[in-house]
Amino acid sequence: MPSKKDGVMIVLSSPSGAGKTTLSKMLSNLDNFEISISHTTRKPRPNETSNKDYYFVNEDGFKRLIKNEEFLEYAKVFNNFYGTTRTPVIDKLDKGKNVLFDIDWQGADQIKNKKLDYKLITFFILPPSKEVLFKRLSNRDMKDKLIVEERMKQFERDVLHWINYDYVVINDNLDNCYIKIENLIQAEMTNGSKNYDPAYVRNHIEKLTS
Repeated sequence: MPSKKDGVMIVLSSPSGAGKTTLSKMLSNLDNFEISISHTTRKPRPNETSNKDYYFVNEDGFKRLIKNEEFLEYAKVFNNFYGTTRTPVIDKLDKGKNVLFDIDWQGADQIKNKKLDYKLITFFILPPSKEVLFKRLSNRDMKDKLIVEERMKQFERDVLHWINYDYVVINDNLDNCYIKIENLIQAEMTNGSKNYDPAYVRNHIEKLTS
């Protein structure tokens, strides 16, 4: 059973471009919340800093960590590896820190299946529409239309995993989405009332997948 002194694990997943990384960074500004920094084999983006946004490693180094069983979770996404090492996360949780995970559905499934002795809250972030997602991806990856097309195809597959999460939140407005997630986290941590409408979520998903 989780101890009241332990931190809480909070997972944010989403299809690429739906906003999980931005929301994770916003939530990390809350008192006693920290983002778990992942290892990745992909190249840094222009606005990313090594050892702050990610630990950038080569594939041999990543596979060494797999062999040594150092990952709490890892996955291959868009031909690159991503993973969260176990020891730093457990150290933070044992000190009472709440740890945010910016990971995809594969990593979220692995964490759930490990059944660790810490409270776990999972969120799946969705865009308001496929058109909005396409625009967001085009603005971010506008130099390569093939990347945008690949990620839109992956979206169709990723969205099917919403059912495995505690909450699905639509990012139609970043500030509103942040407030909704923050309120749900606080409600979970204090056993308070939750403002959450599963029927609205199901209706939105039907529109996205139709």
